[in-house]
Amino acid sequence: MPPESPSHATDRLDDDDYPAYTMGRAAEMIGATPGFLRAIGEARLITPLRSEGGHRRYSRYQLRIAARARELVDGGTPVEAACRIVILEDQLEEALRLNDELRRPAAGRSGSDS
Repeated sequence: MPPESPSHATDRLDDDDYPAYTMGRAAEMIGATPGFLRAIGEARLITPLRSEGGHRRYSRYQLRIAARARELVDGGTPVEAACRIVILEDQLEEALRLNDELRRPAAGRSGSDS
């Protein structure tokens, strides 16, 4: 596989879904332990990609999700419950975003149909 051009490599690092962080770095960034990341992975909150060597790699999006779960756990919520809450929050956010998208064109059409 040929090396990536510097601009292509930078584009990938700007991608929220690019798995750029090792487990140790990811844990450090969110103030957690690698064990916490393993636990939320086992609870299927996030599924890190694996490097060619089999090491877990995390994206910025996954780290935001993990950080939210950590906040809940730090507040006394059990890990499994925190994971479920974060999943439901994420689903609600997506549903609200889609609802907003669907309402925008409808609002524009309602004035022209009269």
